[in-house]
Amino acid sequence: MRFWTLAICALTVVACGQDTPPPKPEAMPAPVVQQPKRYEIDTLLSNLRLNGASISPDGSKVAFSSNASGVVNVYQVPFQGGEPSALTSSSTDAQYVVSYFPDDERLLITADQGGNELSHVYVRQLDGTLKDLTPGDKHRAMFCDFAEDDRSFFICTNERDQRYFDAYEYDIDSYERTLFFKNESGMFPAAVSRDKRYIALEKPNTTNDIDIVLHDRSTGQSRNLTESEAIEANSAVAFMPGGDLLITSNRDAEFSKLVRLNLQSGERSVVFAPSWDVVGATYSPDDRLLLVYVNADARTELTLLEAQTWQPVSLPAVPAGDVTSAVFGQTGNQLAFYVASSRTPGSLWSAQIGGDARELVSSLNPAVDPKDLVEGEVVRFASYDGLEIPGIMYWPKEASAANKVPAVVWVHGGPGGQSRLNYSALVQYLVNHGYAVYAINNRGSSGYGKTFFAADDQKHGEADLDDVVASKGMLIATGKVDPDRIGIAGGSYGGYMTLAALAFRPDEFKVGVNIFGVANWLRTLESIPPWWEAQRDALYAELGHPQKDKERLMRISPLFHAKNITKPLIVLQGANDPRVLQVESDEIVAAVKANNVPVEYVVFPDEGHGFVKRENESRGYAAVLKFLDKHLKGSN
Repeated sequence: MRFWTLAICALTVVACGQDTPPPKPEAMPAPVVQQPKRYEIDTLLSNLRLNGASISPDGSKVAFSSNASGVVNVYQVPFQGGEPSALTSSSTDAQYVVSYFPDDERLLITADQGGNELSHVYVRQLDGTLKDLTPGDKHRAMFCDFAEDDRSFFICTNERDQRYFDAYEYDIDSYERTLFFKNESGMFPAAVSRDKRYIALEKPNTTNDIDIVLHDRSTGQSRNLTESEAIEANSAVAFMPGGDLLITSNRDAEFSKLVRLNLQSGERSVVFAPSWDVVGATYSPDDRLLLVYVNADARTELTLLEAQTWQPVSLPAVPAGDVTSAVFGQTGNQLAFYVASSRTPGSLWSAQIGGDARELVSSLNPAVDPKDLVEGEVVRFASYDGLEIPGIMYWPKEASAANKVPAVVWVHGGPGGQSRLNYSALVQYLVNHGYAVYAINNRGSSGYGKTFFAADDQKHGEADLDDVVASKGMLIATGKVDPDRIGIAGGSYGGYMTLAALAFRPDEFKVGVNIFGVANWLRTLESIPPWWEAQRDALYAELGHPQKDKERLMRISPLFHAKNITKPLIVLQGANDPRVLQVESDEIVAAVKANNVPVEYVVFPDEGHGFVKRENESRGYAAVLKFLDKHLKGSN
């Protein structure tokens, strides 16, 4: 596009310099529109979806999860590279790797049933059979960690009381278990001390005010380690070799730092303080190194520290991108991790500290040329009140001032989520087919400081929605977007924002795409899954109480204002969704249809809150593009 702009200007300058009249408009050459290769959604989704990583005790293999079969299963690949081999073969429910055992190649795996989020923890035995360590049909279980001596491990489950997660200690050989911590206050078990005397618990007061409580198993007493009148988010990372606790905290700062907390005196000392949020850290098994994760402007960056001196240690070179899910091997000298970018999904890598890194499993379908896809660019704009709002801009290759394109504002889930610089099959699919996409991180998004994160509290569907509307001005000002063809789309909370935009700002967007989105906050907050009990009050503080704030929640719930929706809408819904019940989508679809507005409704009987099966994702995204082509791209 820039070539043609410069060429026309150059021709004009030359002509004027020769006192020659400029050519008539009809004599000007028509702009050349760069047309990329178009991909079908099946091709983009056939990029593998990889996640989880664990290095075998002898360092020879890496276990990971992949949807290569169409359903997520567990695989392993040689650490030095080679062909992956399948370790599980489920054809229905997704199975995710957790960890190898410390001394042999048994594997811990987690899976739910049809997306109901009632996950169980399984062990894959050496003979390949699976054993459910948390049997039952109405509870949720999560692996926590191995004990320091590697002779036991911890699993948290809400089988005793669906509201609270107790911690159980399992013998590493017999799998016999004992109750390690009985949770009767709704706090989250976060870390166990190396001598197993203490357990660190996280106590969410609000979504941006979280305390750490230390429970002493020898005395049965608990005390708040971070109690303060200030609003601050604290998170327990790990107990240190000397007994102190490593935490992240944004006390007296906008962003979370890595902090050493003395359990006896309460004294704090800052270990690592970058200019963005520290979101976690991991010790190497030999306690020699500490790997720190930083959310740096919508991309994860890793920093390796020497654990005694906190001095930086060089990491192996890898391609620029979002580096996630890094784990150590048992020796402390090996790493496995993922590297992703906007144009390439997360691929599995391994590295020797002090040596080279190598790609083990490429997630990119060989039929896809990354040059045909687009890299996201962080773009900020001043919102309606002057607050700077970040987001990620994706331009189709054919977009130019002479060839204005339709656009979609994409709103992430949450509330409190973040659109990041990594691969999205749906975003690339839309951009590849001629749509500009702006993935907005409106106020209330994580990663931009605690003031920004709290800026939409009790203002959902209002202050954050006005950011989304304001982003239209930025898009139009680029000169490459057709002002009359801008739509809105989102998943989960972003689906709510889509419905809110159509109901409360009915003239702003031409169409809406709601994927697993909330329509009725009263029902959603009243039907919170039992295992969210610890978060219930925090959610009420942020969003509103279904009884005390009923009037406001009705005011911001699109279902009660569906008569205002006059623009075409498509809704995608999982029948097993425990967060956004299908009845919510049933009702909003019926209400909008009553307005004689075009509505498309796609229900997936075997999905929950999000897609885990490729065939469903393909059908859903194909329906979205077809809808947009009909009602947005073809609206002029």
